Amino acid sequence: MLWTIIVTLVGGTIIGLIGKAVAPGDRTRFPLWLTIVCGIVGMFAGSWVYWGLFGHDNPPFDGHKAVWDNATNGIDWMRHLWQVVVAAVAVIVAAIVTGRKKA
Repeated sequence: MLWTIIVTLVGGTIIGLIGKAVAPGDRTRFPLWLTIVCGIVGMFAGSWVYWGLFGHDNPPFDGHKAVWDNATNGIDWMRHLWQVVVAAVAVIVAAIVTGRKKA
């Protein structure tokens, strides 16, 4: 349980910062806690979108069935790309909702 929380916070921070970097416009005045929240949303929603579009029909591997958070052998780069895209969208939405403008 503790490991899941740590991985979620670290992964959310990384995905959120990358999503903030690729989002169009200048989001430098965005608070870090909201960036982390956008990254966590990107992690989970991006994984679900990837699973729904591409991962649900993957064959079993390594003795277990493919699931939404582990759909391939090794590192799933396409799933991470979807996470970053969803995090970038979340950053844009959060900026609009909170009224954050360009610096």
